Amino acid sequence: MPQPFRLNVNGAEHTVTAEGDTPLLYVLRNDLGLNAPKFGCGLGQCGACTALLNGAAIRTCLFPVSGVGNASVVTLEGLGTIEKPHALQRAFIAEQAAQCGYCINGMIMTAKAFLDHNPHPTAAAIRQALAENLCRCGTHVRIVRAVQRAANGT
Repeated sequence: MPQPFRLNVNGAEHTVTAEGDTPLLYVLRNDLGLNAPKFGCGLGQCGACTALLNGAAIRTCLFPVSGVGNASVVTLEGLGTIEKPHALQRAFIAEQAAQCGYCINGMIMTAKAFLDHNPHPTAAAIRQALAENLCRCGTHVRIVRAVQRAANGT
C-alpha cells in the first residue's frame, strides 16, 4: 500500500507517496524529476543510477525508498550548478571525460564518495574505486584523469 515518505534530496525536503519497496531511482526520476541517475542494468551492477546517501555511494535501482529514513540523498544535480559546478564536474568537462554520458552520473558520484575518504589517491586507487562502474564508450583514461584533476584541485 502506498505511503508518504519524507526525503531530503539535494538539500530540499520532499514528500512522496510510494510503496516502501519502490526503488529510490524511480522516486528520484519520476516523482522529483531528477534525471542524472539513470536506469542502466536494474541489477546494481553498472553504476548509472548511483547517488549518495549520507555521503556513501549507493545503487538507487536496488535501494528501496523506505530505506532512506532521515538520511540525506545527493544526486549529480545537487553537487553543483551550471554557474558554479563542483570540482569533479569541472574536471570531467576539462578532460572531456564523457562520450555518450550515460555512465558519467555514476562515475562522478562514486568518485565524490571516494575522494571524500581518500583526497589524494593514486591512479591505481581511482581505477579500483571506479571498477564497478561500467563505461561502454571506453573513456576510462579520461575519467581517471578527471578524478585526478579534481583531487589535485586543478
